[in-house]
Amino acid sequence: MPWVRDYVRSDGTPVRGHSRWAPGARREVTIFAGFALAVVALGNGSTTAGSGGEAPRPQPTVQYPIRFDDAPPPRIQQPRPTVSYPVRFPQTGNR
Repeated sequence: MPWVRDYVRSDGTPVRGHSRWAPGARREVTIFAGFALAVVALGNGSTTAGSGGEAPRPQPTVQYPIRFDDAPPPRIQQPRPTVSYPVRFPQTGNR
């Protein structure tokens, strides 16, 4: 909104500073407010999918804990040395 500064009319009447809507802005803001109100009104509506009044919930199809009876037991890989000779670390005197 543009700000109109203090001025004096041609008949001598002083006019205080005020803000004024730009041409066409009031109509545009009214249309935008109506659209926003419609979006809020339609977006917040409660939907019912049946006569119960609540939305249907999917039924669980899995039973916990999950067990795989047909799979072989997992094999634990044993650690293997990467070198064939012993690695000696220097002894520290702080023992």
